[in-house]
Amino acid sequence: MAEDKAKVPAPETAVDMAPQKENMRQAYVKIVIVVAAYWIVSIGMVFLNSYLLSSKDIKLDAPLFITFSQCVTGVLCLYLLSKFGSRLSFLDEFPAFEVNPAIMLQLLPLSVVFVGMIAFNNLCLKFVGVAFYNVGRSLTTIFNVGLTYLILRQSTSVRAVICCSGIIAGFLLGVQQEDSSLKKSPTSTNSDLLKGVIFGVSASCCVALNAIFTKKFLPVVDRNLWRLQIYNNINASLLFVPLILLFGEIPVLLHYPNLSSGSFWFMMLLSGVMGIAIAYVTGLQIRVTSPLSHNVSGTAKACAQTVLAVVYHSQYKTGLWWLSNVLVMFGSAAYTYVKQGEMLAQRRAQEEAAANTSAANRDITKV
Repeated sequence: MAEDKAKVPAPETAVDMAPQKENMRQAYVKIVIVVAAYWIVSIGMVFLNSYLLSSKDIKLDAPLFITFSQCVTGVLCLYLLSKFGSRLSFLDEFPAFEVNPAIMLQLLPLSVVFVGMIAFNNLCLKFVGVAFYNVGRSLTTIFNVGLTYLILRQSTSVRAVICCSGIIAGFLLGVQQEDSSLKKSPTSTNSDLLKGVIFGVSASCCVALNAIFTKKFLPVVDRNLWRLQIYNNINASLLFVPLILLFGEIPVLLHYPNLSSGSFWFMMLLSGVMGIAIAYVTGLQIRVTSPLSHNVSGTAKACAQTVLAVVYHSQYKTGLWWLSNVLVMFGSAAYTYVKQGEMLAQRRAQEEAAANTSAANRDITKV
């Protein structure tokens, strides 16, 4: 009896559990800080880009030049981070700033898609504003499903397709409601909405293509996303130059009265810095939470962003307009949840198959 009692483990005391609670508290605080940083940077970047592209204060009709400046600023930021990031523990992941012309050429197809993605995103934002921006470029998931099948020959489950139908319904309802509201607006026109929708759909296609091409070309840069950012931003900076010339933005810049304004260039520099910051905090949020949690956070952020835009601009929106946003956000979140579940089920099946194969091999060895 004395031996049996000696084997009973002593219960954990409050002193023993204190370090665990402290570690959990620190983890929760870190998650809250990272998610808050993601929300602040992401929402701030969208509002700042909207201000640069369509504000009455800026009045610069040169969206390609603005996007080009953001890419150049991105290259500068990545160079500084590669030089000085090693001195800071939370920035030690940045690789050396090295540029290989052969790799630049290899990544050119991806960079062309990247240019389309960021240019169409900004053009969509210019013509539809922040409030409708989320719905205007909500078809990324639909293009992702279609292009994944066409390029990679990977099919999508019925449940995921049902989620996509909700996104499409929300997009179509949103366009119809936005069109109705613009007919009563003295400042915006339906032609602006048409341009914004076309650019939004184009941006959605490019975002989906960018995701597929990134997977394809990532091994070229040793699967390092920051090296990919360096090459993409350098290539994009070069690709935007002929586009700026082609679309006649040089005369616009030469006659722009605020071209020498310090406040204008500060805002331009800040938008470029935030472009790199959003890439960093996005990766950080996925790391401290999970891909599913990141997508849920992104959906909630989009909702908050839409509400903030409507309140800030004192806009009136109908119940059906809000319903379109709900359909898009709910459909996107549901699609993410379904795909995550399917990936986990596939992974478990692969692990079970590997375990069964290993067990069968052991049995054969014994025989």
